[in-house]
Amino acid sequence: MNTRSTQHILFAAMVSLLPCSMVLAQGQPVAPVANSASATPHDAERAKIDRALKEDGNWYFSWGYSRQQYAPSDIHVSQPSQGNDFTVHQAAASDFPSSPADTIRSLVNLDLTNPQENVRVGRFMNPEKTFAIEFSLDHSKYNTDLNQTASVSGTINNQPTNGNMVLNAQNFNYTLHNGLNHIMLNGVWLQHLHGPEQQPGDLQLISRAGAGILLPHADNTILGNANEVGPKNENVCCSSSKDWWQVNGWTAGVEVGVRYRVYKTIYVELTQKFAYGALKNVPVYKGTADQNIWMSEQVFSAGFLF
Repeated sequence: MNTRSTQHILFAAMVSLLPCSMVLAQGQPVAPVANSASATPHDAERAKIDRALKEDGNWYFSWGYSRQQYAPSDIHVSQPSQGNDFTVHQAAASDFPSSPADTIRSLVNLDLTNPQENVRVGRFMNPEKTFAIEFSLDHSKYNTDLNQTASVSGTINNQPTNGNMVLNAQNFNYTLHNGLNHIMLNGVWLQHLHGPEQQPGDLQLISRAGAGILLPHADNTILGNANEVGPKNENVCCSSSKDWWQVNGWTAGVEVGVRYRVYKTIYVELTQKFAYGALKNVPVYKGTADQNIWMSEQVFSAGFLF
């Protein structure tokens, strides 16, 4: 077979195979061309989060009522002009709960700083709604127990002291009634326990961990001298020594409990919280007080999703 004949045969074979090649090409997926704009796993995850954040029910709000218990703690008082620099050791303290009637009256009058209230505002950060970032306010109240006997050491009236003192309304009445406010930013985790997920009857385990600032209102009488910061509606917050509420330290805490979905957008929650607070420069008469507090708190709240 000569060369010209061979060329003719090869050309005819190529022409006959061309339609089949086109059909096969149409039936095969086209491989993506790698370039700088190609999607990465990070981009896909980001798109998933962005899509989830646009869905309904990503925000929630709750209001609750609470009780607190405090571990005994040392309270250090410094009043240079009075010649006082002393520590009350292991002072016992309690909360100051409102009665149910007083709590209801406060809610009707929108006086939300009267009862021991708890506010939570959060936003879910994943499509499964199992992780959220949350702002929380625990409007707790604190007062040293009156008529207890505590050990006192240091200097009083420029005289050294080391003995016991009965803490009564005149010589040491130390309260944070309006209140000992824990303002925190929390991470929140939810885990399904029972019932239809994300529907009425859904029972979830909820846990929180966070940290923030302490914003107390100090009301105290130290050795017969009462602390005065003026009316609540004048110097309200948060930088002057004459403000009603002042930033006086930091706090950190953890919380665990259960959340139950009553309706599609309504839930109730019962939790136990443990928090640590470092109070610095709390106002007293012509001076300041420092204190570290351990708090145990039970919170019952109701909330809704939106």
